[in-house]
Amino acid sequence: MKTATKNVSGSQNIIKSISGAEAVIRCLLEENVDLIYGYPGGAIMPIYDELYKFQDKLQHVLTRHEQGATHAAQGYARTSGRVGVAMATSGPGATNLVTGIADAQIDSTPMVCITGQVASHLLGSDAFQETDIIGISTPVTKWNYQITKASEIPEIMAKAFYIARSGRPGPVLIDITKDAQFDTFDFSYKKCTLVRSYKAVPEIEMNQIQAAADIINQAKKPFIVFGQGVILGEAEAEFKAFVEKTGIPAAWTILGLSALPTDHPSNVGMVGMHGNYGPNMLTNECDVLLAMGMRFDDRVTGNLETYAKQAKVIHFEIDPAEVNKNVMADVAVMGNIKETLTKITPLVEEKSHTSWFQKFKDFDAIEYEKVIKNELNPIKEGLSMGEVIKEINNASGGDAVIVSDVGQHQMIACRYAKFNQSKSNVTSGGLGTMGFALPAALGAKMGAPEREVVAIIGDGGYQMTIQELGTIFQTQAAVKIVVLNNDFLGMVRQWQQLFFDKRYASTEMVNPDFVTIAKGYFIDAQRVTKREDLANAVQNMMASKKPYFLEVCVEKENNVFPMIPSGASVSDIRLE
Repeated sequence: MKTATKNVSGSQNIIKSISGAEAVIRCLLEENVDLIYGYPGGAIMPIYDELYKFQDKLQHVLTRHEQGATHAAQGYARTSGRVGVAMATSGPGATNLVTGIADAQIDSTPMVCITGQVASHLLGSDAFQETDIIGISTPVTKWNYQITKASEIPEIMAKAFYIARSGRPGPVLIDITKDAQFDTFDFSYKKCTLVRSYKAVPEIEMNQIQAAADIINQAKKPFIVFGQGVILGEAEAEFKAFVEKTGIPAAWTILGLSALPTDHPSNVGMVGMHGNYGPNMLTNECDVLLAMGMRFDDRVTGNLETYAKQAKVIHFEIDPAEVNKNVMADVAVMGNIKETLTKITPLVEEKSHTSWFQKFKDFDAIEYEKVIKNELNPIKEGLSMGEVIKEINNASGGDAVIVSDVGQHQMIACRYAKFNQSKSNVTSGGLGTMGFALPAALGAKMGAPEREVVAIIGDGGYQMTIQELGTIFQTQAAVKIVVLNNDFLGMVRQWQQLFFDKRYASTEMVNPDFVTIAKGYFIDAQRVTKREDLANAVQNMMASKKPYFLEVCVEKENNVFPMIPSGASVSDIRLE
């Protein structure tokens, strides 16, 4: 019989003699978890049995594949700002989580994954469905741990959530042997607020703040590149205030998109391989480069030997490992960007930089004539991906969450989607995981149920996790799914055209009837092949209160420009 008493200090409840499996569920409730994505199996069945008893307090979403569970947990975390949770059994269940865990690690997404494991006396014996998930996941987790005793569960679970959400967020994996799930102990829970030898946030050094402010105040052509750190630090208001006071042009990485409204006058567009012409060209002309919550990914910098060599670099960063890793900083402003911006903004002068802004506008005009006009208002018969995004903007007013997969459609969505509020762009950035969008859109909708969520997916990536239509049907999450179908693995085909003499090796797709498949899952569906039908189809989709699938057949061999060839300088950006 379970009894609850107070411990000696009176700060925690003690529940007498409960199983490790029940303890896991109680730990999740203590961390205010209300939603889990997962897939049951033998080694985690005791936890699922206890979950059944707590289903009035803790919702479980049965995905159709464990990878779908991790991507859904990522989408949930990205729109809600909370820790996403995924569960799976041992062996293939655990290994199927790895892609999503790796994606979360490189994109700094807070996630706790719980896996079942064979009984502790079988570890290392090659037992049925045994894999060394700790060894496998070590390179792609912020922290991991294998629990072999039930009494370890409260402390390790508390530590897992603290590490996942603190500092630079990331994924944590906890592996629990089956005997630890069955064994009993006296349960109490204390939230973790400190881990010895782990410093979540570096201390702010005011001399670095002042040094950065002095450089900014002297700059003639300063330029900001902002990343997801602004969003993760919940520093959008502070960032906007800093930008408006300093009058500095600001461009975003794809994960930084939506931290500043796309129509804000200081927002000059996207940097990187398929970014805007002006921000890329003028990176090598600015005299001060402010990197805010971004890590100088190679897709942003191009050839490091030629990247912003003329500029003084100020790097605002929470993770010391990222400073001077790719680009040397003249000044490193360490700490949570919400706090560092609060301290530096009073020290910077109010300016406008009008002539410097004009250079961005001049490049914008060139890009509009050579690229954007033809993408958003094509004169040829076939539909472009850009005009689909334009219609979605018209229907959403810039208030939707856009979840994109990986490929040409992702770059088009990031270039042309309009955003009025933060946490609106959900995509796989660093890992570039095809198959991300469909389950991530489900999670994004459940993380922000009051918002419209639109998934933009290519025909290739869609088929990697198409089974998650079953999860969407079962949950009835009102996700709007748009497949831009060009019957190709479009981004690979573009590279084959430009750099491999049009040898389209294994990139042409022979696709099924996507509309029929969606209807097989009882999801309303429509196909568009003509321009005159597009606007009405998008309006119908957005007006629906249920899940909806829209296939738009677009030009087969359209390319995404501008483009910086791999290994080239950002100033070698091509418009055609």
